[in-house]
Amino acid sequence: MSTESESATSPAISREEVAHLARLSRLALTDAELDQYAGQLDSILAHVAQVAEVAADDVPPTAHPADLQNVLRPDVVVPSLTPGEALAGAPAVEQDRFAVPQILGEE
Repeated sequence: MSTESESATSPAISREEVAHLARLSRLALTDAELDQYAGQLDSILAHVAQVAEVAADDVPPTAHPADLQNVLRPDVVVPSLTPGEALAGAPAVEQDRFAVPQILGEE
């Protein structure tokens, strides 16, 4: 596990590498931005390396920490509303369907 002092003496990414990546990305960065991003990227890479050290070979890969299973009800036909019952409260009905106002000028 690397310490902060090791990270300070040997950065994971140099300012020159950040400048190279900026050129490849066609980003025009100032010297101050290069320094800022080099520090930020070094911090990110140090944290990624720290997480990589924690990963153990005996831990199975998972997509979720809890063992989840789909809980689905059986697909069973049950009594439901008739068309007349469903349309009983509709403000407007046309050909056994809900009638809605035209919104796009279509006919």
